[in-house]
Amino acid sequence: MPMLQDPSTKYRPATTVDLHDRTWPSRQITRAPRWMSTDLRDGNQALIEPMNSARKLRFFEQLVKIGLKEIEVAFPSASQTDFDFVRMLIEEDRIPEDVNIVVLTQARDDLIRRTVESVRGARRATVHLYNPIAPAWRRIVFNASREEIKEVAVSGTRLIRELTDAMPDTAWTYEYSPETFSLAELDFSLEVSDAVSAVWEPDANRPMVLNLPTTVECSTTNVFADQVEWMHRRLARREHIVLSVHPHNDRGTAVAAAELAVMAGADRVEGCLFGNGERTGNVDLVTLALNLYTQGVDPQLDFSDIDEVRQCVEHCNQLPVHPRHPYVGDLVFTAFSGSHQDAIRKGFAQQKDDAIWEVPYLPIDPADLGRSYDAVIRVNSQSGKGGMAYLLEQMHGIYMPRRLQIEFSRAVQAMTDETGLEASAADLYALFRREYLDVEAPLRYVSHRMVSASDAAAEVEIDIVRDGRPMRMRGTGNGPIDAAVDAFTRGLGVAVRVMDYHEHAMTTGADANAACYVEVRVAGSITGFGAGVDPSIVTASLKAVVSGINRHLQTRDMSEAVEARAA
Repeated sequence: MPMLQDPSTKYRPATTVDLHDRTWPSRQITRAPRWMSTDLRDGNQALIEPMNSARKLRFFEQLVKIGLKEIEVAFPSASQTDFDFVRMLIEEDRIPEDVNIVVLTQARDDLIRRTVESVRGARRATVHLYNPIAPAWRRIVFNASREEIKEVAVSGTRLIRELTDAMPDTAWTYEYSPETFSLAELDFSLEVSDAVSAVWEPDANRPMVLNLPTTVECSTTNVFADQVEWMHRRLARREHIVLSVHPHNDRGTAVAAAELAVMAGADRVEGCLFGNGERTGNVDLVTLALNLYTQGVDPQLDFSDIDEVRQCVEHCNQLPVHPRHPYVGDLVFTAFSGSHQDAIRKGFAQQKDDAIWEVPYLPIDPADLGRSYDAVIRVNSQSGKGGMAYLLEQMHGIYMPRRLQIEFSRAVQAMTDETGLEASAADLYALFRREYLDVEAPLRYVSHRMVSASDAAAEVEIDIVRDGRPMRMRGTGNGPIDAAVDAFTRGLGVAVRVMDYHEHAMTTGADANAACYVEVRVAGSITGFGAGVDPSIVTASLKAVVSGINRHLQTRDMSEAVEARAA
């Protein structure tokens, strides 16, 4: 047989930078960079199914809530959907005054004109132009010289300046990306960037962002840091330019590349929540921001309810967040090792309020993210939790979502600790019924009636018994569950939110039951699950909501009773 070629001979190593007096290795990040989310553009174009307008709007509002001030909302010349989305944001006045929307365009006159037109009337907007400049793209894709490639960038910039100067009511920022910067010659990157800024003439009233993308991550992170510092030192008009980076994750080191780039002089980072994007993704803004927390630096972004952010992103992207994903995964605050659990328990016992965080194995306090370590600390083996779930699935048709498995495992652990015996499938199902399905106090579901239902709205009337007294509630929403949540919020006088929802058929045939599991938050509390079973999926859903509310109210009443006895 012929010998196979050694794959390593097919590739050339990255070119190092002649920067012997580099300063970034001894620097420390002491303040947050400017953040720019490209979830709605770069992230969206990487999805199997691009977001529709409703999902993009939900995502945009979540980004605003987190505190993002620069949001790349679309590639308006790429599709009518993107163009219309930008127009909707502007015409419906959905953009806060302190938020700058960004729109991306290639360096073609017709696309530039379409892009600028999309943001007409915005209070503030950034037009982001890019063109690839690296040798392989010049030779293979464009068959163009360095001078021709530079002229593409310069002429595109000139047209954007002309068009934006004609719309003085908008506060304009110009952003240029020498695309494929990570693979381009540094002297040419500098030449093109300086030529572009000479046309734009940035100053305090004409801001400019120069964005250096690792379009393809092709070197170790120290090389990228050298590239950034080299540009940072030599750029013309540097004092009037915001130096930005846009790392991709092809080598799995985008977070490190971004951190070193900031140390090397970058002022701004572009990325996506949880690292969505082309190929292996863009840099993860959540990980970057929360890494700053662990170093005592305020990231200027709000991730105090990390589960809400994850649920929004999973819904909008239709992609799951890995259970081991830093800071947000379902299992990242779970210790399966007994020695780890012992060290963590001792750390919690000694941790003082307002003291420096110092709990073994936990780099950040889960409470700062709206998470609770107590919810998972007693789950000390994946096989144990998995076995519990398997028995309920196989013997009783109960398919619990992952976070309900974790929650229910606490009750299983308490039961096995008390009895000292192995729990059978019948024991587990009886415990599940007691914990979720048979919870009928202080509220007991009686019946419901759909007053009206359409594609746009639903109105429901619900009869319950509360502390022995019949009660009727009515609510409206965009579906039966949303309407029921509105009814309970109005009728009980406490805010009820459904954070997550799962349903499935338990059996087949005409008499099949449906099971529903809802993760609810009552009056701003930590989320908890409720469950319901019924032949009607709507009824099962309403029973699950009642179950979740009851479990919250019972926990609250028990806590108040303990406090009263202590007083």
